[in-house]
Amino acid sequence: MEDVLDLYAEPYDPKRPKVNFDETSKQLIAETRQPLAAEPGQVERYDYEYQRNGTRNLFMFVEPQAGWRHVAVSERRTKLDFAHQMKWLVDERYPDADLVRVVIDNLNTHKPASLYEAFEPEEARRIVKKLEFHYTPKHGSWLNMAEIELSVLQRQCLDRRIPDEETLNQEVTAWEQRRNKEKATIDWRFSVIDAREKLKRLYPSHST
Repeated sequence: MEDVLDLYAEPYDPKRPKVNFDETSKQLIAETRQPLAAEPGQVERYDYEYQRNGTRNLFMFVEPQAGWRHVAVSERRTKLDFAHQMKWLVDERYPDADLVRVVIDNLNTHKPASLYEAFEPEEARRIVKKLEFHYTPKHGSWLNMAEIELSVLQRQCLDRRIPDEETLNQEVTAWEQRRNKEKATIDWRFSVIDAREKLKRLYPSHST
């Protein structure tokens, strides 16, 4: 926990960016009947009949100090999917960075070994050397600021029925562009000192 909080407290360094990464899923649901249009005093109403079109995974990247985020849609959330997202982060987003520090949870796919399953050893090693993973503690995923951004995405973009992957991509891309244009940042104030005072129960007890 303190490792992540110390990282958050460091000043911004474009050569060593700090990126939060998380993921969620979205059920694709198509209407079988046209929704009833909104009327004065009433919101748009959906029929109880609908068609399930599977789910899609959404990968969220956030660089809070830069006011940047990116959402990638995929069919699955396997080790290979994770590996390709990390390659994109290193090669496309931060090609000139010395090191990309990634705050991430302990999901079994979120490991350097995933890159070795996706790429030849030389390529995997090249990517891994550009990454530094900082893991949130068990039951401490709230320390990952990407969860905050996923909550915003849910409220502003995903809180309705979306029928297919094409529409989902269009919606999250429009949301991402708007948020990035605003350079919306996250004002994180919880520090190591706060953790030691307010979360004493999470620290090991020491006998005297």
